[in-house]
Amino acid sequence: MAPHGWLTAAVEPAEEVLTDEITVPDVAGALAVLAGAILLAVVLQRLLVHTIDRGDADRHTGRLVGRFLGLVVVGVGAVYALDVLGVRIAPLLGALGVGGIAIAFAAQDILQNLIAGVLLQIRRPLRVGEQISTGDYEGVVRDVNLRTVVLDTYDGVTVFVPNAEVLTTPIVNYTRTPLNRTDLGVGVAYDTDLTRAREVLLEACRRSPGVELAPAPDVWVHAFGESSVDLVVRYWHASDIASRWRVRNDVAIAVKAALDGAGMTIPFPQRVLWQAPSADDV
Repeated sequence: MAPHGWLTAAVEPAEEVLTDEITVPDVAGALAVLAGAILLAVVLQRLLVHTIDRGDADRHTGRLVGRFLGLVVVGVGAVYALDVLGVRIAPLLGALGVGGIAIAFAAQDILQNLIAGVLLQIRRPLRVGEQISTGDYEGVVRDVNLRTVVLDTYDGVTVFVPNAEVLTTPIVNYTRTPLNRTDLGVGVAYDTDLTRAREVLLEACRRSPGVELAPAPDVWVHAFGESSVDLVVRYWHASDIASRWRVRNDVAIAVKAALDGAGMTIPFPQRVLWQAPSADDV
């Protein structure tokens, strides 16, 4: 009994990937095509860097686009090289099966981060060498590549943050402006002359190394706390993180010394406990 048609189709031999035997000239030709594609990709990337970035070390749009187009050129060259070897691409892609789907998803992620990287370069919220924080990470921008923004954190750790995540997350750029302002809270006892305390704190802040006199520092009464009157010392300093911590340390030391010299105390936390009279006391 003859088999059914669908059974006959099921046992048909698969389409061959290789159309002929691979010879030495074929290998040499394929390598030449691939080498030419790689050389063209390098030339194209350098041309785009020169044309788009125009020597600006802070711009990376040309480099990003050049890398992506370079990958495309190398990919096309690899296809032609396989064709020179006599490899049929369609059966090869069919043989990949689920692997091809995984490659497609990976390419989608790469393309998303590439577009985000280009937008970051167009908007330029960050540059190489600037100190930023984005999401849970803070550090110095080392590079912006096809997929990630590379940060060197202040703990000596290198973090690779995806471009798409950086683009959709608030970016704090500390060094885009030359100066930053820092607030330092100080508490004094309730019997302190607040006008005199402001003068003492302001003079101590002005004498501290690294504090900018323009804009001038300020001292303001902030709140009446549980055990102290809370004041805020506000001053300007250089925008880098090292200056932020160094100046803050110097201001804190100067403020404590000035209060001690003026006979003003920074009170410890205090609690007033009240106990209701018992029946025996009544």
